Amino acid sequence: MSTIRFEVRDAADIRFRVSPLWETVRSRYALADPGRYVVHLPWIRRARALADDPAHVESLRMLDATARPGAWLPDFLTPPPARPTGDIEEELATVAATPHEVVVADLRAVAVRSPLPPPVAAGLVAPGRLLSDLVGAVRLWHRLAVAPYWPRMQALLEADIAHRCRHLAEGGVRRLVDGLHPSLRWADDHIAADDPWNVDHELRGRGLPLMPSVFVDRRVLWNVRPDSVPLAVYPVRGAATLWEADPVRAEALAGVLGATRARLLNLVCSPATTSELARRVTLTPAAVSQHLTALHSAGLVTRARHGRSVLYVSTSAGRALLTATGTEPDGGT
Repeated sequence: MSTIRFEVRDAADIRFRVSPLWETVRSRYALADPGRYVVHLPWIRRARALADDPAHVESLRMLDATARPGAWLPDFLTPPPARPTGDIEEELATVAATPHEVVVADLRAVAVRSPLPPPVAAGLVAPGRLLSDLVGAVRLWHRLAVAPYWPRMQALLEADIAHRCRHLAEGGVRRLVDGLHPSLRWADDHIAADDPWNVDHELRGRGLPLMPSVFVDRRVLWNVRPDSVPLAVYPVRGAATLWEADPVRAEALAGVLGATRARLLNLVCSPATTSELARRVTLTPAAVSQHLTALHSAGLVTRARHGRSVLYVSTSAGRALLTATGTEPDGGT
């Protein structure tokens, strides 16, 4: 059981973050254990060839030694971004600027839970070299294996955040926490997590960034050291849709709205961005935007800005139209 203890001001500073740095580092777990991350097999097959390329193996060796199945990540490598959606270079600059004493403390905390491989343990005496090697490896891996797919990952993550924000608006912090993952529950002044980590952290007025993740699958993950910036990383909704197109399920409306608008109306039963919808219906974002504008003008969808993105979701009128035609909403709530 893990416990995350709140003060009043912490509950007022719950916030969501999207981190390309986190997804880049955590993706190495999926690459190392494809049997566990079967929903990502299409990506794993492509990424495996890149990881095994002799031109990249040596440069990625330190990242492999740090991000490995069964081991915790040191907190300095995955700090939550300062902005709602992180920028990979800004996040890497934060990592590179980590004080050396923090690097050593984080490595010692990780070593308590799992022994450090020799290349990583060397960071206890040469933290600056470790930081340099890790920043270079993460930058390379992001460019090779994550950046080409980042727009679709980001769209999925932001759609999840819109869903969680609706829970927060409808039922407050309790509804948000209870719906975040089956292992979590809100208990008076703390989050209780049914997990094997046995973490006990006091937020002490620092708030709690919440981060959905494509490559987290089973549990909510916490920061290792209580003195690190607090962080909770939870599995994103709909990860299985990331690499495959969904079937069209709104044929009943196609004769009235047209096939594309009927399908879009069906898909935005869960919040989605234009780029995510473009991927799922295989159209350009500009074309999808035109269709969404028409649906919005008709009062069938509504939109709200999240960071740099605009999220679309069906209105009650749009859902009623789907129900009246016997179309099963895709995505649900």
